[in-house]
Amino acid sequence: MPWPRILSGIVGIALALGITLLGGWYFTLAFGVIVYLGQLEYFQLVRATGIAPAGKTTLAVSQALLIIATCSSSLADAVLPVAGTFICFYLLFQPKLSTIADISSSILGLFYGGYLPSYWVRLRSLDSHQFSNLPLGGYWPHEGLIIQTMPEGLTLTILGFLCIWAADIGAYIFGKFFGRTRLSEISPKKTVEGALFGLAGSVVVATIGSWYLDWPSWPWTGIALGLLIGIASLLGDLTESMMKRDAGVKDSGQLIPGHGGILDRADSYVFTAPLIYYFVTLALPLLQK
Repeated sequence: MPWPRILSGIVGIALALGITLLGGWYFTLAFGVIVYLGQLEYFQLVRATGIAPAGKTTLAVSQALLIIATCSSSLADAVLPVAGTFICFYLLFQPKLSTIADISSSILGLFYGGYLPSYWVRLRSLDSHQFSNLPLGGYWPHEGLIIQTMPEGLTLTILGFLCIWAADIGAYIFGKFFGRTRLSEISPKKTVEGALFGLAGSVVVATIGSWYLDWPSWPWTGIALGLLIGIASLLGDLTESMMKRDAGVKDSGQLIPGHGGILDRADSYVFTAPLIYYFVTLALPLLQK
C-alpha cells in the first residue's frame, strides 16, 4: 500500500475520532464540511454526464438539514420533503427548461449527499445533552476513556466506524492477496472473497461491541448489526463506483492523497448511518421489553 495512502488514512482516522469524541456542534461543523465537499464532487460527476442539477440550492438545504438534525432529530425527517419541494420549485423557474434528469439528480444529491449522512449527526447526538461538559454541546472524557461514563451516541458512532473500517480493510487486504472471483462489473477490482472477508470483519467487530456494551440477545444482535453494516458499506462503495463509471472518471476528486476524493473515502458511510441509528433506537429497545 503506497505511503501517501497510509499516512492520509492515519490522519483521517485521527481527525474522525477526535471530532467524534467532541461531538456537539463541533461534530456537526466537521460533518458539514465533509457533506459540502462530498456534494461538490457528486455534482461534478453529474455535470460530467451533461445534466444541470440545482447544485447551490441542494448544498444550502443540506447544510440546513444537518443543523436541524443537531437541534432535533424528530424534525430532521420533515426537512427532506420541504427541501425537495424547494429544489423542484427552483428548477421549474429557471430560464432554461429543466429536464427530468436535472430534477432527479438534484433530489438524489439531497438524499444521498445530505439526508442519509445526517443520520451520523443524529446518532452522535444520542444522550449528548446530559453528558455535555464543553461549550457548544461538546464533550470531553475528564474521567478517562471509560465506556460506562461516555454518551451512548459516542460509543455507538465509534462502533459503527470500527465496523466499517474492519469491512474496508478486510476486503482490501484479503481481496488483494486471495481474491479470484470478480464481484461485479461495476468495480472490477472487487472480489467475492474480499467482500465475504470484509463482511466477516464487520460481524466480528460488531459482535465484540455487542458483548462489551451488554446488548440484549448477545451475540445475535451483534451479528445482525455487523451484517447490516458490512452489506450497506459494500453497497455504498458500489453505488459510488457506478456513478464514477457513468461519469467516465477514476476518482471523484483528488483531495485526499492516495485515496482520491471525499466520496472515494466516505462512500461506505452513506447507507450505514440510518441502519445503525434505527437498529439501536428501534430494534434494541424491542428486545429489552
